[in-house]
Amino acid sequence: MRLWHNIILEDPWFLLLLLLLPFFIYWRYFRKKGALSTIKMNNLGSLKSAGWLARIRHFLFFLQLAAFTLLTLAMTRPQKALQDETINSEGIDIVIAMDVSGSMLARDFNPDRLEASKFLGKQFIDKRPFDRIGLVVFAAESFTQCPITSDHEVLKKLFTDVRNGYLEDGTAIGMGLATSVSRLKESKAASKVVVLMTDGVNNSGFIDPSTAAETAKQFGIKVYTIGVGTEGTAPYPVKNFFGSSLRNIKVEIDEELLKDIADQTGGKYFRAKDNKGLQQIYNEIDRLEKTEIEVTRIKRYSEMFHNLAIWALICGITYLLLNFTVMRRIG
Repeated sequence: MRLWHNIILEDPWFLLLLLLLPFFIYWRYFRKKGALSTIKMNNLGSLKSAGWLARIRHFLFFLQLAAFTLLTLAMTRPQKALQDETINSEGIDIVIAMDVSGSMLARDFNPDRLEASKFLGKQFIDKRPFDRIGLVVFAAESFTQCPITSDHEVLKKLFTDVRNGYLEDGTAIGMGLATSVSRLKESKAASKVVVLMTDGVNNSGFIDPSTAAETAKQFGIKVYTIGVGTEGTAPYPVKNFFGSSLRNIKVEIDEELLKDIADQTGGKYFRAKDNKGLQQIYNEIDRLEKTEIEVTRIKRYSEMFHNLAIWALICGITYLLLNFTVMRRIG
């Protein structure tokens, strides 16, 4: 018998015993009505004492009813349903390839392109708890910042550590993509994806981006490319004698190359012109690459009669203690 969405009674037939409660009350207050004893008292103090004892008698009757009710409920064996979930996911292996060249410090994003990409990249990771994700960074060369992993806390920490300057400056799109492919080519995942973002034109590295795209296609790796940067010019910090100042630089993104890479591999090209645009792109990729999740629910039951039985025992013991001490008969 189900009481609430997660409480059931294993033996609900014991509830029929509660039908006896009205008979107990009838016997107490109506059957014995008028059956009052005559007690001789030698002073008014005894009368006050008798009134106090009468109130205690009502409390004793309440304890009897409470003990009977609690014991009856305990015999129904109430149980709380505890639900376990076993999640079997057909996950996706993803590598985020991030440009960390000097131009990623441009301020057309808040606070700049690199920091915005890192922040929104970590949000993207949080939305995909069942996928293995890795991180590759590239400038004039490429480097695996984090191999594909299911430990997203470690991955996000390594995301935070990404900085401009520890790789030679330049934009090696082919190298970044090739390194990402090398991290995924041995993967047994149902789906393999590279999210490649850059704000420039391929001008470094010894691997042609088209060759890297062809390799990705051969291994069944889908590449989503993102051009990061506004239209026209963008403010860029330049150091000078007084510290630093902002100077507008021309935004140059090889959109044709990025579109070709996406088309070859079955992915899609996006252009992010500000933080909001980049967030929308991450959201769309999240929708396009859905992880298949199978959830198996296993129910366990926790017995609850123990507490009811303990309270019934407490009421019974309290009744006996009061009845044979405070309320003992005066002969």
